[in-house]
Amino acid sequence: MDEMTRLRELRADAPVPDRAALAPGRKRLTDTIAGRGRRTLRQRADWRIASLGAVVAITAAALFVTQVVDTSDPRQSGPATVAGDLDLSSPAAALGRAADFLERQEAPPEPRADQWIYLREENPDQEKQWKELSAEIREQTQWSYSPDSWIPYDDKAAENDESDTDYRTARESYRIAAELPEDPKALLAELRKVFPTGNGSNGPREAEDEHSFRALTVLLESYPLPPAALARIYRAMATVGGVGVTDHLIRDATGRQVIAVTRAYDRNTRREILIDPVDYSYAGEREVVSRTHEVFGPDDSDGPDRMVYKRGDVLREVARTKAAVVDAKGQKP
Repeated sequence: MDEMTRLRELRADAPVPDRAALAPGRKRLTDTIAGRGRRTLRQRADWRIASLGAVVAITAAALFVTQVVDTSDPRQSGPATVAGDLDLSSPAAALGRAADFLERQEAPPEPRADQWIYLREENPDQEKQWKELSAEIREQTQWSYSPDSWIPYDDKAAENDESDTDYRTARESYRIAAELPEDPKALLAELRKVFPTGNGSNGPREAEDEHSFRALTVLLESYPLPPAALARIYRAMATVGGVGVTDHLIRDATGRQVIAVTRAYDRNTRREILIDPVDYSYAGEREVVSRTHEVFGPDDSDGPDRMVYKRGDVLREVARTKAAVVDAKGQKP
């Protein structure tokens, strides 16, 4: 386990601090560093003891944050304490900050051909549908709901299946991402080739920006992606027409606070790509009603099939809470 993951898990339950709440702790910490606190470090040590002290100081600061803010919601996470202060003023600012952070990260080795990708993704709609099925139907159906899934990193059969032009195996996606160009315009053009649009007979033809956004989101769902490649993807996403960012953190299906990168799907709904505000990894997606509207039944009558969707209603959501490379199917990190 790397230090970033360990620190993140250590403070996973810490709520989001505001500047006012952090002010007393910040002053105490800076005073101590400047030698003006109640205690003064009198003992010098070698670099090993100094390093241990730094770890203790970081841990203490994280615990102090937990104590000085409201902890009434145990599901809250504390974003931006590792990656830096968030800037959600624009897609360029938010995604540029994410890219800056990712470019500084060391890339782990590419998974081996015999390894598996473990994903834990919460899908409230599918879970509800599964619970509502009778035991008899559950026994007869081939489908069952579980938030945990395992896919082989190297899947030759899937690589040779050309029936789904949007699907790429984990290994294909990793290598596609690693080879993407730096220039955002060239990167988007390349992804539009990798994930082609319909030609009218095999699906609707998309406008260029719509096509670019879909291609980006398809690739983002794959795991793992090299950090530098993910940085290039985020920089390119910020240039797509119609892309926005919610100016505050939103709650996902599990209650975590996440960044929402948005783009209109049609005149009534928008797509939201969710990003973890600490390490800027892909955290899921949502489809949200952007305009209150009615949907009628087949005969356009005001009957039992009529539904009213209000602005802000979440139509579909998936929250990715864990992703890891493991050595065997069924293994959890």
